[in-house]
Amino acid sequence: MPETRDAAAREPAPVTAEDVTTAVRLAVAVLRKAPDDADWSGKAGGLDWDCWETVEHLADDLFAYAAQLGPEQPPLGTEVPFLWYRRRHGGPSNVTFADREAGVAGLLQVLESCGALLTGMVATTPATVRAHHGWGVSDPEGFAAMGIVETLVHTYDIAGGLGIGHLWAPPAELCARVLHRLFPDVVADAGSEVVADDPWGLLLWATGRGTLPGRPRRTEWRWYGVPAGER
Repeated sequence: MPETRDAAAREPAPVTAEDVTTAVRLAVAVLRKAPDDADWSGKAGGLDWDCWETVEHLADDLFAYAAQLGPEQPPLGTEVPFLWYRRRHGGPSNVTFADREAGVAGLLQVLESCGALLTGMVATTPATVRAHHGWGVSDPEGFAAMGIVETLVHTYDIAGGLGIGHLWAPPAELCARVLHRLFPDVVADAGSEVVADDPWGLLLWATGRGTLPGRPRRTEWRWYGVPAGER
């Protein structure tokens, strides 16, 4: 059995701050391969947002997850009260935006920076800390996994919109770990063999992006951020 499949089949290791770094680094590396004439104002995969907006949304997710862990006593019932707004009707509601005059290089630097913020907060926040998320009060590992899922699937959206989707293939073991951490229902339903055989395909299906044989495409989905022992 190939090493990546074997790793995905084993009892998963915890999701770590280093995993956040890995996911963001890989995402930025792929997006930097977009042709010079790529249209960042075109739609990002099946989303209503364009590619530029989707990178901003991803960066903002990473920033927001880091911010939730920031207070000495993180809120358990609401987000930290930053001001969120949309630059256009139908666009993502963010705290952070990239300066368009800085171009794509600046946009990707914003993504890297926000990823580093989440990495730092996950690495330095005690595992006993809990903070609010709309899909369940979570711990630092949970916020790390959320940031990774957002990075993996939105890079899929963006790369597809830029015509470089064939270049995006995240590590199987990383996909398997975030599946186990945030999608226990999907893992239980699919079984360990499916998780081991194609964790990336299963993650795309779990987030409403891909298809799996014998399973209808998901039109609604969610993850479960609450730690396993507290559900």
